[in-house]
Amino acid sequence: MVKVEDAVIARWETQGSRFEVLVDPEAVQQLKDGKAVDLSDKLALEQVFKDAKKGDKISEEHLEKTFHTRNLAEIARQIVLKGEVQVTTEQRHQLQEAKRRQIVATIARNAMNPQTGAPHPAARIEAAMLEAKVHVDPFRPVDAQVQEVLGKLRPLLPIRLDVVKVRVRVPGQHYPRVIGEIKGLGKLLEETWLADGSWNGILEIPAGVQTELYEKLNARTKGAAETALVK
Repeated sequence: MVKVEDAVIARWETQGSRFEVLVDPEAVQQLKDGKAVDLSDKLALEQVFKDAKKGDKISEEHLEKTFHTRNLAEIARQIVLKGEVQVTTEQRHQLQEAKRRQIVATIARNAMNPQTGAPHPAARIEAAMLEAKVHVDPFRPVDAQVQEVLGKLRPLLPIRLDVVKVRVRVPGQHYPRVIGEIKGLGKLLEETWLADGSWNGILEIPAGVQTELYEKLNARTKGAAETALVK
């Protein structure tokens, strides 16, 4: 359960009534991102208020009339999703920073420089976002903001979201050590065993994962893996 001083106020007003709960800000972010979150242990106080700061509580009868349930977690979920979130300046900065890191990681993983075919390092994306004065909304889903951020980055960086196909060949003895990594990074389109006992496959991955794939293959096979982009 989150501490009162660390919670944010989620507020929803309807039919002349105001409903407030004190909830974990990370849980709010996850819900706003469309994730399934059980708020049973994410509330600072197990109560719905008319005014949380004054401690004015709402009766269970009124809650049931409005939400058609007395389940506190479900009521809180509806308040978060339908209403607005009141945060302090410090809390907003913290939430914005967390969302900014998620956006950077998403772009770094899925984008590339179309001029070179190479991924952009996260530090380069961060620097460009700072230069472009990108505003991050702490409560909008990452996917909903990525395209907007890319639009602001394109005047500064050659960048686009893309996938690439990589042909991978490894000696048979290394196959058990690499196949899990390969399937974990992308979609295996085809695979064959060659006459010399080597395994050969074509993997489709987000453009930004290329470096990670090459590093993991080299580490697992001690440099014996062969890779090539498939045009």
